[in-house]
Amino acid sequence: MNAMTSTTPSATLMGEDTIADLLRHPALQGFAEHLLPWADRNYDQSMPLSQLGQLLPYHSEVRPDALLSGINRVIADAGSGKPVFHDIYSAEERRANPSLEEVGLFFFAADPGAPFAIIAPGGGFTYVGAIHEGFPCAQEINAKGLNAFVLTYRTGQGGQIATQDMARAVDYVMDHATELQVATEGYSLWGSSAGARMAAYIGSHGPDAFGARSTARPAAVIIAYTSHNDTGRKEPPTYIVVGGRDGIAPPRNMQARAARLRDMGAEVAMTVFPNLGHGFGTGAGTEAAGWVGDAVRFWKEQVAQ
Repeated sequence: MNAMTSTTPSATLMGEDTIADLLRHPALQGFAEHLLPWADRNYDQSMPLSQLGQLLPYHSEVRPDALLSGINRVIADAGSGKPVFHDIYSAEERRANPSLEEVGLFFFAADPGAPFAIIAPGGGFTYVGAIHEGFPCAQEINAKGLNAFVLTYRTGQGGQIATQDMARAVDYVMDHATELQVATEGYSLWGSSAGARMAAYIGSHGPDAFGARSTARPAAVIIAYTSHNDTGRKEPPTYIVVGGRDGIAPPRNMQARAARLRDMGAEVAMTVFPNLGHGFGTGAGTEAAGWVGDAVRFWKEQVAQ
């Protein structure tokens, strides 16, 4: 059933539904635009959702079924009254700086009291590929009983500003941990491409280096396909994945980072998937399928130590 013909708040969206159907869906009112990658874009609202991959130029292996699964999870949670989307900046801050309207957290809740992950999707700091690298990843993390947040951040202003948004997200979750029912100990940061730079920056220097009040470092950092080369005085346990055919973040760059982190005493796990390029997300349907579960195991091992 086309969502636009239904009055049910939890009506499922399908591939033949359109961007207009998504933007007008009753369960998504107030934050529907945050599901889409580009801020302030006049979308062709007749575009079928099965073609959303066309809006993700830096990404590959985009699967419409995975995109729709993530979107429909948001719809189901919101339709049942769960607080899915969280503004992490106050109304006063957003009025003073309208670009902060781009920022927010989608919450994918799992076991109450379990640790949480914050995921920063990529997009070259020009868009946020949450539908491909955020929601599907959060669902796989949830399947292991862990809570996950997907960050939408300011674009068009570079990595420093975006990383400030991730640091603010750490503060937000820590401040609201009781009502969100998440543990404050043992959290992890995940990022892909541009988002991996953000996660790595905070892992290296702490959220307080980017304006947060919290000084808590992540128990693990999980980064996918980035040529990020900055390091801090002490590096966190780091899990790394990259495609062997990645021309944007070549494997040799990530292998060099892994070697440097190991030399600094950090625990590192790294996998190169020979036949993949840049932006493969969870790797569903490819040789990389299952890497998110492996990364969760790596994270849990750090928490257990």
